[in-house]
Amino acid sequence: MALSLTIDLPDPEATDQLGRHLAAQLRPGDTLLLAGQIGAGKSHLARAIIRAVAGADIDVPSPTYTLVQTYETGRGTLWHADLYRLGDLSEIAELGLDDAFGRDIALVEWPEMLDAPIDALVITFEIQGKGRRLGLSCDGHRWDDLSRAELRCHG
Repeated sequence: MALSLTIDLPDPEATDQLGRHLAAQLRPGDTLLLAGQIGAGKSHLARAIIRAVAGADIDVPSPTYTLVQTYETGRGTLWHADLYRLGDLSEIAELGLDDAFGRDIALVEWPEMLDAPIDALVITFEIQGKGRRLGLSCDGHRWDDLSRAELRCHG
């Protein structure tokens, strides 16, 4: 069964809570694809996830210009990529991102040009007034046990 959920996040704290919840479930090989317009909250959620996985309030710069930031954690390497400035698909291989899929934890902003792993969790952000509406979907089975009731406390 494929996953398809929609949740509302009324404020940044709800986004932080969702990030901590998702981080608790992440394991090596997982990929989260963060899609949506500029300012929709992709980087905010990524920072919350990275800090929760790292277990510390660390500095998490945007990878907008570096394209990729990596973090060594107790669960292995976590990759945070921002593909907004990517010229073409060949640059993904140059970044080493292809090697991370299926092996490390990968958070990818602006994944539209990416040929993503089937078990990637796609999180689509939409601005809703002062809050956000997120669509969560996955064509594979990795996230089948992620339930709307479990996430409702975050929105």
